[in-house]
Amino acid sequence: MEHAIYLITLVGTGLVVAAAFSSLIAFRFGAPLLLLFLCIGLATGADGLGIQFDNARVAYFAGSLALAVILFDSGFGTPLKVLRQAAGPALSLATLGVVLTTGLFGAGAFYLLDLSWLESFLLGAAVASTDAAAVFFLLRAGEINLRERVRATLEVESGTNDPIAIFLTITLVEIIAAGANPEAKVLVTDLILGFVLNMGLGAAVGVIGGMLIVRFVERLNLDHGLLPIFVLTLSLMVFAAAGTIGGSGFLAVYLAGLVAGNSDIRAVTIIKRFQDGMSWLAQIIMFLILGLFATPSQFPAILVPAILLGLFLMFVARPLAVWLCLLPFRLPRPEVAFISWVGLRGAVSILLAITPLLSGLEHGRLIFNTAFIIVLVSLVVQGWTVGPLARRLGLIVPARIGPLDKVELELPGSAHHELLAYRVVPGSPVARGERIPRWARPSLVVREGRSMRFQDMGRLAAGDHVYIFVPDRYPRLLDRLFASRAVVDPEDAEFFGAFAVDPNRSGEELEAAYGPGLTLEEQKLTVAELVTQRLGGKAEYADRTSIGPIELIVRDVDEKGRITGLGLSFEPTAPVARVPVFLSAGEMKDRFVALLRNWRGAPRDVKVETEPSELATATAEGPQLPVKAEKRPGES
Repeated sequence: MEHAIYLITLVGTGLVVAAAFSSLIAFRFGAPLLLLFLCIGLATGADGLGIQFDNARVAYFAGSLALAVILFDSGFGTPLKVLRQAAGPALSLATLGVVLTTGLFGAGAFYLLDLSWLESFLLGAAVASTDAAAVFFLLRAGEINLRERVRATLEVESGTNDPIAIFLTITLVEIIAAGANPEAKVLVTDLILGFVLNMGLGAAVGVIGGMLIVRFVERLNLDHGLLPIFVLTLSLMVFAAAGTIGGSGFLAVYLAGLVAGNSDIRAVTIIKRFQDGMSWLAQIIMFLILGLFATPSQFPAILVPAILLGLFLMFVARPLAVWLCLLPFRLPRPEVAFISWVGLRGAVSILLAITPLLSGLEHGRLIFNTAFIIVLVSLVVQGWTVGPLARRLGLIVPARIGPLDKVELELPGSAHHELLAYRVVPGSPVARGERIPRWARPSLVVREGRSMRFQDMGRLAAGDHVYIFVPDRYPRLLDRLFASRAVVDPEDAEFFGAFAVDPNRSGEELEAAYGPGLTLEEQKLTVAELVTQRLGGKAEYADRTSIGPIELIVRDVDEKGRITGLGLSFEPTAPVARVPVFLSAGEMKDRFVALLRNWRGAPRDVKVETEPSELATATAEGPQLPVKAEKRPGES
């Protein structure tokens, strides 16, 4: 018995170490990390090194706990600002998108596999959710600086769509296991009622649980070493409590993390670091167990239809579902195309595919093997192409600030304050004499090993270490003050247009200078208000909009989202998407209005100036981002 304990511990820790080392390969070559974890599990399983693991209940139990840990960490690290920014599109994808993907994919599975309609929809529900860990690892490993709206939409969707897919999967499994053959009307009614009850109870328990976690942390004077363990244990209690009363435990634990992470919780830095490590460990354990549970020797029998279904999911079901969900939102076609493609399937899909085996369904193993192959196809095809597609669609924007050297410290008793340690880098605004704002309290400067008060140091110099007390959730202005200038190459300079435009000038002046065809109402707005209106009410760094013969590009926004810098180009400067993507409802409306105008009468001739007027100057350096200050070849 003692020897068996040592052997199991040795094998288990060895697998975790191998998975951890594989992350170095993934970071080095940008490979999908989840794919490496699964391959390690497959290589050591029954058809590999011979480790026998065929316990579906243990696999599902361990995977569910690991997923709960990952979802709590995901919610804890999601700022409310990100949630508000992408709430509409992301929640639409996480709810209606999962249902549409399930239905579309289920129809394809019915004709390609020997499954009934309910079993086909069950397989569709299992593979309907996306894997956030795989997506965002690829973005980080490839150093892809995505546009904030796209990144926020993917992040919120990935964190919120798992509970919906889990509900659909478990409900369909219960119906099939009961041998029921309900009418379509009855099935839809039961699903809707069950969904409302399941999600409603889960949401209520999650919000209440999150508030209780914050209250306990604040009231109990726990040791800092015990505190993160206490928080993690409470999150799992929220998960279990919601499931016990018939709610969605996965939605509850995500919302509990969201509430706790956006509250003034004590020792937030320590909790975040611990949660980050536990999330990595949970991912490794879940992926390895699911890889061990699979039997690759059973794959060849269904390999062809499974690969076809994987391609159908990537090229038909997911894009069509995304287009329908994002139709009411005025998202540019490249963003819709990218969100459609970045629908990687991962461990959650494999975990849900175990549920038919738990209930002893006739085609349970067929559903599991098919889902596993679909996940592998998704990771291989989509996982390797996320970066290149983002670049091709023009969704990667130049960094707003350059290198930054910062450390966040949390001190005992420093309620609602943080201590930030910055190293002054050459070329940063503070090194050039910019003042530190009054709400920040510099306390100490270390120069060449000597510590002095900030008031006695005079002007800061490159290499100084500055320690500053700031209110928690401080404005990011400090990062800009201590960062070097962003290095922008000529291609990125083209991205922001050749000329700068004063955002506070009027639309009437823009109409007089370039004749873009503004309405009388639009001419009464400032250029910043006009651009914001054209962008659907919210402007984002690097957003662009075409107005007649010119294109206006957002060079910078302030902390409140107001435009502070604009660029102007006489021709589109963003890369043109060469992939087939769908129009949004707003674009359809614009094209219909343009068609009506052309049908009623030929448009008037507009004289386009190609020289910068008083409105647009060739001083193409934005507030924080230097842009090449010259006109492109061919412009007079």
